[in-house]
Amino acid sequence: PATSSYTLPANPRVDVIVDSNWRFIRQDIAGAQATKLDDSSWTNLNLPHSWNNSDGQNSVKDYYRGAGWYRRHCPVDKDFTGRHFFLKFDGAFSETDVYVNGNFVGEHQGGFSAFAFDVTPYLNVGADNVIAVKVNNAANTNVPPLSADFTFFGGLYRDVHLLVTDPVQISPLDYGSSGIYLQTTGVSSNSANLQVTTVLSNATATAQTVTVRSVITDAATNVAAILTNVVTLQPATASNIVATTTIKKPHLWNGLSDPYLYQAFTEVWIRSKVVDLVAQPLGFRYFSVDANEGFFLNGRHYDLHGVNMHQDWLDHGWAITDEQRNTNFMLLKEIGATAVRLSHYEHDDYTYQLADQNGIILWSEIPLVNRITESPAFYANAKQQLIELIRQRYNHPSVVCWGVFNEITMKPGPKPVNLVSQLAQLAAQEDPTRLSTSAANASDDEPSNWCTELTAINKYFGWYNGKLGEFGTWADEIHAKYPNRRLGISEYGAGGSVYQHSEEPVTEPANAGPYHPEEYQNLFHETYWQEMQARPFLWCKFVWNMFDFAVAGRNEGDTPGRNDKGLVTYNRKVRKDAFYYYKANWTTNPMVYITGHTFTNRLTNTITAKVYANCESVELFINGISQGVRASTNCVFTWPVTLSGGTNFIKAIGSNGEVHVTDSLAWVAPTLLSTTKMHNSSSGAAYHLNNTNDTLQLSGMVSNTVPQPVSAQLN
Repeated sequence: PATSSYTLPANPRVDVIVDSNWRFIRQDIAGAQATKLDDSSWTNLNLPHSWNNSDGQNSVKDYYRGAGWYRRHCPVDKDFTGRHFFLKFDGAFSETDVYVNGNFVGEHQGGFSAFAFDVTPYLNVGADNVIAVKVNNAANTNVPPLSADFTFFGGLYRDVHLLVTDPVQISPLDYGSSGIYLQTTGVSSNSANLQVTTVLSNATATAQTVTVRSVITDAATNVAAILTNVVTLQPATASNIVATTTIKKPHLWNGLSDPYLYQAFTEVWIRSKVVDLVAQPLGFRYFSVDANEGFFLNGRHYDLHGVNMHQDWLDHGWAITDEQRNTNFMLLKEIGATAVRLSHYEHDDYTYQLADQNGIILWSEIPLVNRITESPAFYANAKQQLIELIRQRYNHPSVVCWGVFNEITMKPGPKPVNLVSQLAQLAAQEDPTRLSTSAANASDDEPSNWCTELTAINKYFGWYNGKLGEFGTWADEIHAKYPNRRLGISEYGAGGSVYQHSEEPVTEPANAGPYHPEEYQNLFHETYWQEMQARPFLWCKFVWNMFDFAVAGRNEGDTPGRNDKGLVTYNRKVRKDAFYYYKANWTTNPMVYITGHTFTNRLTNTITAKVYANCESVELFINGISQGVRASTNCVFTWPVTLSGGTNFIKAIGSNGEVHVTDSLAWVAPTLLSTTKMHNSSSGAAYHLNNTNDTLQLSGMVSNTVPQPVSAQLN
């Protein structure tokens, strides 16, 4: 088999994406499921769709939270007579009721996982059908998240599928999963054990003798192994079919350096005919986490540094495309992230595929955020969402841990330790090959911090609490107190506006205030990363956040309704300075970047020029005159310089041996301020650019030697 190439048989399963030509109304309509309802006045649209793409990204706290209805005509070809039909939804927030031809098919509670319904009894084959879907994003005390620091975008915001299968099929009904589970154990460079579990369903009225054949191929589609079972399925039943094998000398999935993927093709045969086929990704890797030395991949230390990432996008909400997801990963690859925490919920499957293919390790979690209740219904739904997450993303080698909560000790509310303990146990039961984790922000001794196998903390010294530079002391103290616990940092960050700037960013701005100068964000990340980099016991280090994102009700920084802690702007068009700081630290291809690309109009003539680079040395030029060559041990290079009044041309040349890289920009220095020095007071005085009119404004108190603000346009 190792030398034969796999020929994919014709797949009788049909996956029809039903995203086009829906009718929509953003209100609850009595009887909207009726087949003959006149919906001609409703909006015509295509999925994915969110009804909060506008009001959910501004500062209005009462953005629409309620019901919306979607309707679509769906003719089914008569050639599908005798087939089986499922409607699968990749994501809808957060309660969904589905009707076919006026018949209630089912309800799903939970806003981020996929779910499917058997609609065979309700579809008219060879005729038109009406699918009606009610989605509701109003608060429900039984469905997490109850609240969170992000907008809850309502709607059918991911794809909808009509799956057409044989009556004997790999079931789509096992918590919305693929119906295939690939468990790898005992993995090494010499061998790996593989168990393939197939959830097989027989919807016929008679017993069926079935052959289940799983073909494992390498990346070149050469056959690596074949697993075969012959089983008899009783009528109207589903059964787990289990097969095992050992792969000799597997090519390991090895993160960024070699994200090698096999594939598993599971075929269902009745006599000499294939009646169903499902393909799934397969990667062989092993990992461990040490309390003192951090994360190991395939037996070698592997530094897990990266970012948190939400799924929304300016003017789109959560209704984004695969092309936009590709852009996200292009930026993740550029910055050099080895890992991503998918905050704070299950993301679309294509995101996990991209992580597999690009070698980016994932922390994936459920939306248990802020607050909980102790009702049995709430507990049950939290567990349901955890099972859905694990079963739907089980086969992705990029996933190494399951997160069971984020910051759930907010008051008022019950103590979460009981629920967290149950979720950690459930995660271990569902998937013994990965580790459970959590993102805590309570006191260090809070019991719920320590229920999961891994622990991570959200810490914002110098932004929400404490002072910048205090992280290292805290980390050393908690590590000494809990020396056997595996501790990581799940969030750290500070706001940063590309429209607001300061020449002397040493004073922490108000985190909820209107002024978030980009230069303080730079200083924050420089300080934090150096403290974390020096502590190898941290198993993970995740920046909050990769992209600015929507938080309806926030009003801070330059834009209401926005969390501006991203390293990239909400529209993905501007990489902030701090993005390049991490690129300098996390990548090896020579790069150089002059900070202040959006700080075109400088506030004074005497400034500190700063460059981020991963080069051995950097030389800075102003108007063609060298300011000297600098070396650095922390990727930060600085020069005290004096700018001439008017336009100054700045160039940096980074050198690694004979390899040279450059960056350049222009700064405009004010002639009026050429002989004065700006003065910061304890109030954090600085000039900044306001996003509403892009003019230079004075913020805080300054010495009376500083003249009145001058007008300046942002380039």
